Amino acid sequence: MVLGIDTCLGACAAAVLKDGELLTARSEPMTRGHQERLAPLVQAVMAQAGVAFADLSRVGVTIGPGSFTGLRVGLAFAKGLGAALEIPVSGVGTLAALAQPVAGSVVAAIDAKRGQVYLQAFADGAAVSAPDVLPVETAFARVVEMAAAGAPTLVGPGAALLAPAAPGAQVIETEAADPAAVARLATAGGAARPLYLRAPDARLPGA
Repeated sequence: MVLGIDTCLGACAAAVLKDGELLTARSEPMTRGHQERLAPLVQAVMAQAGVAFADLSRVGVTIGPGSFTGLRVGLAFAKGLGAALEIPVSGVGTLAALAQPVAGSVVAAIDAKRGQVYLQAFADGAAVSAPDVLPVETAFARVVEMAAAGAPTLVGPGAALLAPAAPGAQVIETEAADPAAVARLATAGGAARPLYLRAPDARLPGA
């Protein structure tokens, strides 16, 4: 029994899987307020699934890239729950979760703002590149190169930015990862540590 949690992007989401089958999932669009909403949402999802917290065997949580505040909220909650239940907590890359379960060549992209894109390429769900943060122009060129061998599917909240680089490519715009995908990927394990691809925007006063 696995609980999947995502708070990294434009939603607060959770899902429960039993033996790989989805029992229930809920995703609420939001860019702020994850900290206040996450615990009640998880409680509601667990109740809807008819599952007691003691029945969980693992917690999966997105670790980034994404909102610095959001990913910390999700990680803190997941680690606290894991410690209380004495079960493992697995970290799942946001880009990997976005790419599931699309077959073939896939590029997961998140608009990182400031003229940058978080990017990672996959083939049938397996990563073929490391997650990276690139200038939009560099990301565009990378997709053009990939499209020469066949247009990849572009997925994620940054997919539309790169669509002109691969004419005819399928574009799947989504504001957040599917929490069921997070739960499925969590079964493979993974360090529950934040994945920071660039420094935070916050600056000390006077810096």
